[in-house]
Amino acid sequence: MTDKNEQDIYPSMSVAKELESEKIKPLKLGKRLKEIRMAHGLTLEEASKRTGLARSTLSKIENEQISPTFQAMQKLANGLSVDIPQLFAPPKQIKATGRRDITRTGEGKPHPTSTYEHELLATQLTHKKMMPFKSRVRARFFEDYSDWIRHDGEEFLLVLSGQITFYSEFYEPVVLSEGDSVYYDANMGHMLVSLSEDDAHILWVTAS
Repeated sequence: MTDKNEQDIYPSMSVAKELESEKIKPLKLGKRLKEIRMAHGLTLEEASKRTGLARSTLSKIENEQISPTFQAMQKLANGLSVDIPQLFAPPKQIKATGRRDITRTGEGKPHPTSTYEHELLATQLTHKKMMPFKSRVRARFFEDYSDWIRHDGEEFLLVLSGQITFYSEFYEPVVLSEGDSVYYDANMGHMLVSLSEDDAHILWVTAS
């Protein structure tokens, strides 16, 4: 029998956070300007005609020899068909880690409590930004809980089968049936009870 004090503890979850803040790199407006010009397929002469700035001025800006005035930046933005903020913000780099974890049916890691029977999914991956798990809702009455369940992050719940009542600290209880879902702040007290003849099964995804 599960200890009453441990009945509502969620599966341990390791949510990835930034290991360290990225260092702010010094602004290189000239390099950014050249990237934009090249992306448009323009020579310095062609960019000069579009922006109304002398070729020599554009060359000096691109080589970080001079800093453009605000009026010059307006001309650059208009001539190159970009917004002024785009002169400062380089395009975002897409970084693919190539991580993948498949969990076959019934091969998740079990984590039973007195109110839920959890099956943790994607357990081979560490430092996850999300924790997915399937659960069978054992609880049948609100009184089966000693207190509200609360934890950091946000949570998404999808009813896979059966019917539940979703209790939350700041809202009236709501009945959810197969296919229904709810997204909520997990710092808000919450708990579930099964209403259907068989225990309801749900998919939970917790993120922080």
